[in-house]
Amino acid sequence: MGPLSGIRVLEFEAIGPGPFAGMMLADMGADVLLVDRPASSGLGLERERWNDVMLRGRRSVTLDLKSAGGRDAALELASRAEALIEGFRPGVMERLGLGPGILLTRNPRLVYGRMTGWGQSGPLAPRAGHDIDYIALAGVLHAFGRKGEAPVPPLNLVGDFGGGGMLLAFGIACALLEASRSGKGQVVDAAMVEGASLLAAMFSGFLAAGRWSEARGENLLDTGAPWYDVYETKDGKHVAIGAIEPKFFEELVRRLGLAGLPGQSDRARWPEMRRRFAEAFKAKTREEWCAVFEGSDACFAPVLSFREARQHPHNLARRSFVTVGEVDQPAPAPRFSRTPGAVRRAPPERGQGGRAALADWGFGDADIARLRSLGLGFGDGQE
Repeated sequence: MGPLSGIRVLEFEAIGPGPFAGMMLADMGADVLLVDRPASSGLGLERERWNDVMLRGRRSVTLDLKSAGGRDAALELASRAEALIEGFRPGVMERLGLGPGILLTRNPRLVYGRMTGWGQSGPLAPRAGHDIDYIALAGVLHAFGRKGEAPVPPLNLVGDFGGGGMLLAFGIACALLEASRSGKGQVVDAAMVEGASLLAAMFSGFLAAGRWSEARGENLLDTGAPWYDVYETKDGKHVAIGAIEPKFFEELVRRLGLAGLPGQSDRARWPEMRRRFAEAFKAKTREEWCAVFEGSDACFAPVLSFREARQHPHNLARRSFVTVGEVDQPAPAPRFSRTPGAVRRAPPERGQGGRAALADWGFGDADIARLRSLGLGFGDGQE
């Protein structure tokens, strides 16, 4: 059932990093109940549920938190939860009467997870933003891009998901562990701007040691080094090489069939080396190069599309992707030897599975009737 089996999590509908955190917890066995708005309300939540991968594993109830009974219903749900996820701007939950001060008084063991871009405090806290803004202020976006070109956004992986949702899920797991010892909950303040900075921790050391140039495309890992880059092949596809260590570099050169190259660390001659690498890779197709590098330690890989990755023999052997409903998607990770995670159900429609979830959370028929009178809804024929 997963290492978090038995943990009840109340998640308030949001987009991006909050749902990603909820997905990670649900994948690991937590019983995540999603509190959906009765309708999307034009707040960027208009999406078809069947393909909304980040909502997998949940059950849902609907509730208007601004309605007369919405606050009371939410308070009752939170009183049965071990953890909570909310992604509103700072102060919104307090204005709704659902801030941590109130909820932790009613449920002292509650882990109250808060997901924002700028954090719960600071001059930017009330401002709107998105992944690209948070990683820009963290100094991370500046590092992505080739020499002499503008920064390139790395999709929304660094702020929303790596520095946001994954950070929040880690924080909630830590706080749950601590609560199991102390009997006390606490607030987890996860800010994407800080999570993005944390992902770049290694480069703080490089900067201090004078081993990193803040000019793009001049460093070991930012396409500056010719042996850590992407090259086009004869068929217009691409391959990636990352032969950092000398022995791997030597293997790369041998498999490429190149002789008389400059020394690996001879920066003055890196342009020459890059040109020769580019010419060599352009002489064969991507699949031909895969055959050349089969079984090697040259730190080589084909650059695959999302769809291609699902069919690669390594990913197939490890069952790295699963099909839920009609959607191929990444399997839960990391893996556990004794309590493996799993995708227990497809993303719910609004209100789907809510009545069964409430029963599992210990609400009796009378309790459910009272919650319904407060505006709690179900949308899956369980009326």
